[in-house]
Amino acid sequence: MNAILNKTFFAGLFLAAATLASSAQTITQFDDPNAGTATGQGTIAVTINTAGTTTGAYIDKDNIGHGFLRTSKGKYTSFDAPGAVQATAAAGINSGGAVTGFYLDAKSALHGFTRSKTGVITDFDAPGAGKAAGQGTEPFAINTAGVITGYSTDSQGVHHSFVRSATGTLTPFDAPDAGNGNHQGTAATAINTGGVIAGVYFDAQNGYHGFLRAANGVITEFDYPGAVGTVAAAINTAGTVSGFYQDNNNIVHGFLRTKKGAFTSFDGPNNPHQTQGWSINTAGVIAGLYQDGGGGVHGYVRAVNGTLTTYNTPAAGAFGTIVPGGFEMGINTKNTVAGYYLDAGSVYHGYLFVP
Repeated sequence: MNAILNKTFFAGLFLAAATLASSAQTITQFDDPNAGTATGQGTIAVTINTAGTTTGAYIDKDNIGHGFLRTSKGKYTSFDAPGAVQATAAAGINSGGAVTGFYLDAKSALHGFTRSKTGVITDFDAPGAGKAAGQGTEPFAINTAGVITGYSTDSQGVHHSFVRSATGTLTPFDAPDAGNGNHQGTAATAINTGGVIAGVYFDAQNGYHGFLRAANGVITEFDYPGAVGTVAAAINTAGTVSGFYQDNNNIVHGFLRTKKGAFTSFDGPNNPHQTQGWSINTAGVIAGLYQDGGGGVHGYVRAVNGTLTTYNTPAAGAFGTIVPGGFEMGINTKNTVAGYYLDAGSVYHGYLFVP
């Protein structure tokens, strides 16, 4: 079940958050009707599309994961991929309602799937994907044309990215300077309407860097100037990337990078130890997390003019609010953020936040 909660490639990069709200903000907490209510169970919302449909996974009373859709009116649809034994989890949804994600087989190997708006599910595996536990194919995002991106893990534990066309053609690719060791390699995180892919790669020294892959296959590697590590987490229609970087003092900052390569760094208030930009919408509004100097972690929405709005989820426990990253529609065109939090009993709940 850990594959649902933490993508293997990003283990240790995610933050949990407990945040501050104002009376002008709207937070809607929700749970899939079939979700379990014990520790480690519940509802994990990870992304939202322009129509306000949220998707992700819920863990039932038997600790089995299932995909779900929740419309803007609160109607739920549960689904499982063919061959799923332990879990099905959605990772991305496009404006037409098509979903992509992964499922776990009896050996805990991962396989990709796409689900049409009408509910037809097609599974797939990237070339060279491993078949053992923790290996396999893990899609991250799907664009308006139905093109999917993500990464696979081979039998040696090396990650390789892929792009899958709307007709099912799978093309693997790697950043030129990606390493070939265990937990090294290339992981695509997002794709925009033009087919430009953003992601992160780990080099042979385990350093991490951002990359962009154009629709024609040309890859551009980049780092925030002076950074010791850079993660490109999301990309919007204009080609603006959101993400985060680590400086020489081990402080993590959020950033945005324009299509022309101009960077802007930003931080949450109160001298934060970490600020992460995980999602960006068409207008350039970013959703993410920051950790202040006292260790408290907060969610935020960053407006185009740079204003950060923080928020709080109801009844969040020690782990607080989680805003998933690496998903193209984590924040939609109406600035609604989809996410999840852990309550005091370590049960997961989905939420929607409107600044």
